[in-house]
Amino acid sequence: MSFLQQLQNKRSGLKPTTTTVTTATGKRFIEANSFTSTPVPLEEQTYGFIVDTKPDTVPACILPELLYLGSQDAVNNENVGTFKITHILSVGIETPFLANGEVQIKHVPCLDLPETKLLENVIPETNAFINEAKLSQGRVLVHCNAGVSRAASAVIGYLMLERGMPFDDAYSLVKLKRECIQPNVGFIKQLKNLKIAD
Repeated sequence: MSFLQQLQNKRSGLKPTTTTVTTATGKRFIEANSFTSTPVPLEEQTYGFIVDTKPDTVPACILPELLYLGSQDAVNNENVGTFKITHILSVGIETPFLANGEVQIKHVPCLDLPETKLLENVIPETNAFINEAKLSQGRVLVHCNAGVSRAASAVIGYLMLERGMPFDDAYSLVKLKRECIQPNVGFIKQLKNLKIAD
């Protein structure tokens, strides 16, 4: 018996199964373990990922009287007043905050993709804005959509380049203050390769 025949015999003896597949665009379908069957479409969802609907409204204080990190939910009038925020740094998304003249707002484009050139296109702009706030004795709230990858990476980059912290120390500090951070693998690799001054 040939190897191909052995495989075909094994396949015919497998238990039938189905798998629900969700694409990145939110399309769902059921796929059977047969090469001849066509996928059965299911009701579409808006997202291809699980949406976290819990409010995330309180920013984490990374450096007292200077640097705060949060999600877009933390960008609101109450937090601006409570934490005396003077600058809002939006990494990758436009801020939901309506400028009132008292708060300076900066948007830095950034896709949450491993191949995004964080150190060339993002960190120089975010660090300059944070330093501008520091010079005016202001306080910066750094946010992205969820405050998990892009904004956290910007804050870690600031701590490394402007405070001379090694990656592990900067990451640990931000993780301690905001437990949910998880920069994407490309950002982690770029930050680990960042050379800091002695």
